[in-house]
Amino acid sequence: MITKIYRVKGTFVMGDEYHEFVKEYKATSESDIEQKIYDRFGSKHGINRNQISIAEIKEIAPEDVVDPIVKEIL
Repeated sequence: MITKIYRVKGTFVMGDEYHEFVKEYKATSESDIEQKIYDRFGSKHGINRNQISIAEIKEIAPEDVVDPIVKEIL
């Protein structure tokens, strides 16, 4: 399976506030990325899937990566 790098933009609700996020992940498909977002935000922030809104999932080139952890695994 070929892995690609994706940049995900969206918002999540904590309490009464909306917070924007931009994350980069390496995965095989967009559906894998959605699951990673829901899993990681749920475990880190203790929120439900319905409190996370994914606005955009976009495949990016390796040279466009800004996340230092993702850069390290390339």
